[in-house]
Formats: sequence, C-alpha cells, structure tokens
Amino acid sequence: MDWHRSVRRKGEMWMAEKITIKGKTIGVGMPCICVPVTEETADNIIEEIKLLAEKKTDMIEWRMDWFSQVTNRYEVQQILKEVQSVLQDTILLLTFRSQRQGGHMQLSSKEILDIYLDAAETGVPDMIDVEYFEYERPMKALKKLKECGVYTISSHHDFEKTPDMNVMHMLLEKMQAGGADIVKLAVMPEDKQDVLRLLGITERFTQEYPQTPIITMSMGKMGMISRISGEVFGSCVTFGSHEKASAPGQIQMDELRQMLEKMHDMTK
Repeated sequence: MDWHRSVRRKGEMWMAEKITIKGKTIGVGMPCICVPVTEETADNIIEEIKLLAEKKTDMIEWRMDWFSQVTNRYEVQQILKEVQSVLQDTILLLTFRSQRQGGHMQLSSKEILDIYLDAAETGVPDMIDVEYFEYERPMKALKKLKECGVYTISSHHDFEKTPDMNVMHMLLEKMQAGGADIVKLAVMPEDKQDVLRLLGITERFTQEYPQTPIITMSMGKMGMISRISGEVFGSCVTFGSHEKASAPGQIQMDELRQMLEKMHDMTK
C-alpha cells in the first residue's frame, strides 16, 4: 500500500513500506537526489531554494545550522512561508546538523527540537532529520515530529572512520527500532574495504528490514561510488551539490543525475 503524509493521523506511529511525497516514491527505483542549501542569510536561503525548485530538484535539504538567525522563530517561519509556493513538486527536508556530526553550529537537542516543531507548524516541511544518538529520548522527539505531520529521518554521521559491520548494523537497528520513517548512516572510509563494508551493510539492512527505507553513504572521494550505486545496494536518497557541497565527496547535481540515469538504465 502506498502512503502519503496527508493520511498520517495525529499521534499515530507507523512504518510505511513505501513513502510517497509529492508524487515521488522513496525507496523505489532510482534514488532521489537531495541538494543541500547552506546559505547564512534569509534572502540567500530563499533565493537558493527557489532556484533549485525551478530546476525540478527531487528534494531540497535546508541545512538550518548555517542560518545565522535559526533560533529566531519568526525568521524561520517567514522563510518557509516565502518558499512554500515553489515547493509543489519538490520535497523539503529540514536538517540541523550539529558540530559533533559535521555541522556548522552547536545547539542542545532541546533547542533543535523546538526549532523543528516551530517550523513544522507552518505545514511546509515534508521531512525532518533527527540525529538519533544526540537525543536522550529520541523516540519521544520522533513521536512529537510525526504528530506534526512530517516524515522523519533518524541519522548518524561518523566523519572519522567507518565502524565495523557489527557496529554499523547495531546503529541502524537502533534507529529503525526508534520508529523513524527512514534511517541514515554516513561514514568516512580509510580504505576501499571500508567502502565495501558500507555497501554490504546497506544491502544487508534492506534485506532484513524491507519496510524501512535506508540512506547510506561513504564520504570523500574514495566513497563516491556509494553516492551513485543506491539503486543496486538499497540506498534510497543521494546527496548532490549545486554550487557548494555540504559534505566531502558530493557530486554536482546535474552530473549526479546523469550517472544515476545511466545506472538505472543498465539495471533494468
């Protein structure tokens, strides 16, 4: 059965086999391309989101940790209301990436959750990223966000290393058990074997938990293959850059689409 965010009932906790938002089904076929926006001022954020929407980008990630006024509830809501009209066909993901996980700014998990809840009130965001292991009670945070009608991604980023497969499997299982709609794991490889381990754990998770879409990536140049092989191994979203990359190894969005389309055609 296909589910859309409009059928989520307040307080309901469920996991969908397919997540369809604005006509895009996540986890089926070619991965969605998500392009981060890392501007610091309201005007630049609005301009970049509108430009990416005009380019028919699958998904836009507003990296809120780069916004200088992110703790100003009014400013955040005004940006979202300003871009709402151009997002009819583009999924909007909100992410506040903490410094501990590679972000630009450090706030407490409570402060970040309050920002998310205020943003969700506008009805504009489709998805929100929660750094699962940064919260003392992550399941409670996820529940509150779901009650606002948004889909949730539980994420974990390791910019230093690629944990062994048992650890990666444990991280993914804990996030999956926490009730997020999608789980995400990003790691840094030290060698090619690390990249293979990440791809292997991605395929293993999709076999064990087919009801939960997964996003994985091996960062940096060495892990670039993981950003274009999602359809083969199971990662449902890949991150590309427009003018500025938000993480090492991101591929320019137009080039990334060409690669994914070729991969898609070859795997039919």
